[in-house]
Amino acid sequence: MSEAHTPRTVADEAVAALDIGGTKTAAAIVTGQGEVVDRVTAATPGRAGATAILDTAADLVRHLRTRAPGTGIRALGVGSAGVVDSATGRVLSATDVLTGWAGTDLAGRLRELLALPVAVINDVHAHALGEARHGVAAGRETVLLVAVGTGIGASFVAGGSVLAGAHSAAGHAGHQPSPYAGSLPCTCGGRGHLEALASGPGLAAEYARRTGRPVDDLRAVAARAEDGDETAAAVVRLGGTAVGAAVGGLVNMLDPDVVVVGGGVTGLGEPWWRALRDAVRRETLPSLAGVPVLASALGSDAPLLGAASLAWAAARGDHGQGRLHHDIRTAS
Repeated sequence: MSEAHTPRTVADEAVAALDIGGTKTAAAIVTGQGEVVDRVTAATPGRAGATAILDTAADLVRHLRTRAPGTGIRALGVGSAGVVDSATGRVLSATDVLTGWAGTDLAGRLRELLALPVAVINDVHAHALGEARHGVAAGRETVLLVAVGTGIGASFVAGGSVLAGAHSAAGHAGHQPSPYAGSLPCTCGGRGHLEALASGPGLAAEYARRTGRPVDDLRAVAARAEDGDETAAAVVRLGGTAVGAAVGGLVNMLDPDVVVVGGGVTGLGEPWWRALRDAVRRETLPSLAGVPVLASALGSDAPLLGAASLAWAAARGDHGQGRLHHDIRTAS
């Protein structure tokens, strides 16, 4: 377990939030004003199975509770990797990174472990809610969030609510065809998808294909680009272009007030961002040319804040079983 900072004075009432990812699980205490006053993290025991993952998450929340004994934790909000049915709190599907995660009654089991009301959502949707409420998109009616990291996901927030889709699977932006990906195999089993090329692993693999020199990860490509390796620089620009073209298409379809882009790949810097924004402008309709494309401002706190907004709604009884309950307009 690691800690990001020493806990600050906590309000009399707060909620807990969890961000369960493939490699890391984070927990936080969040006030009604959206202030993260304490947080802890631990490695996700993804290969050890659902029980180990849940126990790790619950232990983080318990640890936070011991550090704030005078605070009433009213509910728990969870952003989780995988396709999540937020009406039931059950994980519908997940990658092999989280062994046995598919089918887990995430809300029910955490409720049993922690004796708290629990609201659950997909982690990218949680990220979008955090940015829509507390980040660079605060105050906007419609927000498109695109997260580019190990995978590529998206979420659309309208009127304070996430568009989750009829099967809770909306937002798989990385699994749309991309002309830049050719016939590259994708992690989903398909070919030619955006994620196969423009994700972190995809760009590292592209560099290896072009040079015949495998690299450990995207950080190595970024370092070589900064050192003047033109092939690495071209791969960085290609990644930005491919994502930007996809974002432009999504802007044409959804007409958002603002686009927010986050995730680890955005750390590639200005050449990646310039390529992305140029591609967005080339693809968008003239009437949508003014839609701003902004960098996520909240970083790793975004999914925690989004999950916390759902926790406040759960604490107030603003949702019921079997209903879509992503509304954050009254969760403050």
